Amino acid sequence: MSETGKRNPACGIETAGLKTSGEVRYNFGPASLVEEAIRRGEARLTAHGALVADTGQYTGRSPKDKFVVRNEATESQVWWDNNNAMTQAQFDALHADFLAHAATKDLFVQDLIGGADRSLALPTRVITEYAWHSLFIRNLLIRPEEAELASFVPEMTIIDLPSFRADNARHGGRSETLIAVDLTRKIVLIGGTKYAGEMKKSVFTALNYILPAKGVMPMHCSANEGPNGDAAVFFGLSGTGKTTLSADPKRTLIGDDEHGWGPDGIFNFEGGCYAKTIRLSAEAEPEIFATTRRFGTVLENVVLDEKRVPDFDDGSRTENTRCAYPLDFIPNASATGRASHPKNIIMLTADAFGVMPPIAKLTPAQAMYHFLSGYTAKVAGTERGVTEPEATFSTCFGAPFMPRHPSEYGNLLRQLIAEHNVDCWLVNTGWTGGAYGVGSRMPIKATRALLSAALDGSLNSVEFRTDANFGFAVPVSVPGIDGKILDPRSTWADGAAYDRQAKKLVSMFIDNFSKFESHVDTTVLGAAPQVRQAAE
Repeated sequence: MSETGKRNPACGIETAGLKTSGEVRYNFGPASLVEEAIRRGEARLTAHGALVADTGQYTGRSPKDKFVVRNEATESQVWWDNNNAMTQAQFDALHADFLAHAATKDLFVQDLIGGADRSLALPTRVITEYAWHSLFIRNLLIRPEEAELASFVPEMTIIDLPSFRADNARHGGRSETLIAVDLTRKIVLIGGTKYAGEMKKSVFTALNYILPAKGVMPMHCSANEGPNGDAAVFFGLSGTGKTTLSADPKRTLIGDDEHGWGPDGIFNFEGGCYAKTIRLSAEAEPEIFATTRRFGTVLENVVLDEKRVPDFDDGSRTENTRCAYPLDFIPNASATGRASHPKNIIMLTADAFGVMPPIAKLTPAQAMYHFLSGYTAKVAGTERGVTEPEATFSTCFGAPFMPRHPSEYGNLLRQLIAEHNVDCWLVNTGWTGGAYGVGSRMPIKATRALLSAALDGSLNSVEFRTDANFGFAVPVSVPGIDGKILDPRSTWADGAAYDRQAKKLVSMFIDNFSKFESHVDTTVLGAAPQVRQAAE
């Protein structure tokens, strides 16, 4: 597509029903969108040419303000315990008010694709009030080729109007911010928030609803592929290392956040990456750091010094600072966004209790158990009121984006693991030698070395022991790795204190999994950890 795209005054936008007396800018490229964002006062340039924007009141997603239309089509398909419901009438009223609100505004339109496997893809038209939002979503989704644009027909439409304020009585929300999803008509309305990540996660939510019915597993994961075609998938919640560990210069990056696993292998849903930048450094993450010095990258809530150089150590605005950039900004990124069936699945956790080993091998039943559990931990200081480690369980490593019941995703994953004989690993990037505040963060060099051994197959040939608490297999020794770190209890100064902490964490797992017990078979129930008596 051309850099300037198309500029059409006072026109309607197909499929959305929008008409405006302002201008509609179709498929503008980075240079034009950066110019528009700066001209409108939405953002400014860093010293290195990236665009930096402030998201205002909301520096992250607003999951409690996200609602799904409950109608005949979705009534029996959506996991309503996990998804807020709104009526069709409420959505229709909201849609009408969105159209009225946009009637005098300049708008930006991007025609994009969710899904590198075009046979399973979701063509999506994204209409935004802000130029920088248009650049953000252009970076994050897949940009069609010219021939695809010529015949582009959107299946889904997203309308993002940060200046819109919801009326709770009329629209059925809970605040002036509202993210409303009609999965039947494939329309998403986002109002009252400047946080751009809501758009990308709306596409993920839709694909999580659509693809399981086609026998395709949607996954909140990063993925890469070795030189021999040995693909790997990395599940993990924010802060566990999903983006960092998949950005391996020795392997081809498929994507950093959202993928599908279908009949022909895995495929990226996106065409870009959305990486956390808090405490980002050129030494630890050179590939990601380099993208922050590229024109076209969008930085969110990053503090600049007086010379407009980003200060990635400054979390005063938020710990959730981010950069959004096209996938091809990473030197070893895949040009196709596709790979073979995975040989390995990695489930990442940042265990702030200091109980988990740095790596463990999982049986298929254990993999399903830990996938449904989706465990990591928050640490003191990351959120107001958190003064000691808190367990976080986000089923399928992405509960806020899962419209269907977790058992649907879990059963589908288990079938694919068995069909393709995939090795599954649980990797702890959290704490060792004690809980957060006492112990230390797992050495990244040790994590990378253990991952490399898992991915190249050499870890399968070492001796394993059975973990007394969780029942999974843990390496006894690995060449080049300090053997002490492989046994978490031995890293604690007080073994009895470790036992008490382990008992506490195991109880949390068991309590959390109680809601899934009626949805899994006896082998998965048997994969649960066991409460042991703490040592005297």
